Amino acid sequence: MSTNPFTGESYTLPADADDSQSISSFLDRHSDKKCIVIQGLGFVGAVMSLVCANALTEEYAVIGVDRLDASSFWKIKGLNSGHFPIKAEDPQIESLYKQTIEKGNFLATFDPTAYAHADVIVVDINLDVDKKHNDNYQLDSYKVDLEGFKAAIESIGNNCKEDVLVLVETTVPPGTCLHLVKPIINQALEERGCDSTRWKLGHSYERVMPGPDYINSIRNFYRVYAGIDEESAKATEAFLKTIITTDEYPLTRLGNTNASEMAKVLENSYRAMNISFMVEWSRFAESAGVNLYEVVNAIRMRPTHSNMMFPGVGVGGYCLTKDPLLASWSSTSLFEGAPLEMSEKAVANNDLMPVYAFEYLLKREGTLSDRTLLLMGVSYRQDVADTRYTPVETLYNKLEAQNARILIHDPYVRHWEEKAREVDDDIARALNEEPEIVIISTGHSCYKEDEYFNKIMDANAMTIYDTVGLFSKPQIESLQSKHNVIVLGRGDL
Repeated sequence: MSTNPFTGESYTLPADADDSQSISSFLDRHSDKKCIVIQGLGFVGAVMSLVCANALTEEYAVIGVDRLDASSFWKIKGLNSGHFPIKAEDPQIESLYKQTIEKGNFLATFDPTAYAHADVIVVDINLDVDKKHNDNYQLDSYKVDLEGFKAAIESIGNNCKEDVLVLVETTVPPGTCLHLVKPIINQALEERGCDSTRWKLGHSYERVMPGPDYINSIRNFYRVYAGIDEESAKATEAFLKTIITTDEYPLTRLGNTNASEMAKVLENSYRAMNISFMVEWSRFAESAGVNLYEVVNAIRMRPTHSNMMFPGVGVGGYCLTKDPLLASWSSTSLFEGAPLEMSEKAVANNDLMPVYAFEYLLKREGTLSDRTLLLMGVSYRQDVADTRYTPVETLYNKLEAQNARILIHDPYVRHWEEKAREVDDDIARALNEEPEIVIISTGHSCYKEDEYFNKIMDANAMTIYDTVGLFSKPQIESLQSKHNVIVLGRGDL
């Protein structure tokens, strides 16, 4: 069975992956359109499907393909019956999904034979890093897991047309298109007796930002791209210009796919390093009686330092937790170079951030056994229902090991899959459980709005740990009139 976590509806998985009748019927209704197939209907692919179905200069027939398994089948059924599989604070998602349904130019399926009809195939699937930590959550080792990615590329090669454009948006180790994707598809085409010289391969990494700017992060933002050869680069550019407002956000072409792949992992490694750098400064500020947020804001006024990061409970999500490791693996495994030691250390340091938040809490509280705590927010970033690699999980595990009674609230997440726990979306109900300690663990915008803030103010006196610097100075002063308020990085409180 496959269960939709938003609606609770469950679906029985089909016995086989034959959905050819639905695909043929869909394409017959759109025989005058080019066909775009999106491989993967997750946090990137599902939204990319909407952008392509509502392209700026073309009318496409769009097919989204995902796996026939319990974790994915509900997305396929939901998309085909009016239930988008992602919840986020972006009104454009609902608007574009409604337009897509009205036009009827999108089909979700589990049948890989859909690739046979594609003029363009966009690869939006996972490429995972398996990280091993010791009992203290220190990074011991990691392994780049290529098997699922390679199998997905093989399914394209086993079905695609000879002249297809394959556009990889997945964040991959530099060298992947050249050393993995191209040989795999070439071999599959040749084994089918097809010409392996006509298809085109491009790379253009996504910069998707789940949250209020979800759609704009695809449609209205700068893109970097490259092709495996000149013809591939031109085809990639032509396609991207149909879905991105390139008059306002010009495309940037790099010399080859290695460069485009490197740009993504360097971009994210820089951000991960920036965050890691702030960890020790947060501790320094707390011991020195300094408001680090105030200090950072003062420094940010200098244009060269405008992107300095704030303290936080940790780094989460699918990208920053692994991309520096992809780069280091590529250096040693594909190009016989040295490991990127600083990038690896940034990941290791960031993985320990929630442990520090826990130790900070435990030092102040003395004991947490049998005490009631409320975690406000479990998603890895604000205003989105995404718990992948959330730092809150490590914090939760540490609290659980102390035999604390843990309540959970999140306005976006109904079911925390990684912890197999239901999540409350009613803040009043959660506060009625009379927690002694409230931990602001995700900076959802609604938490600082009156509807939520007033309920926190009205609750029985408690200690509030703001691990993300959510509340403003006036809000903190109001809370302090009743509650004990502690903010990571605020040594002045």
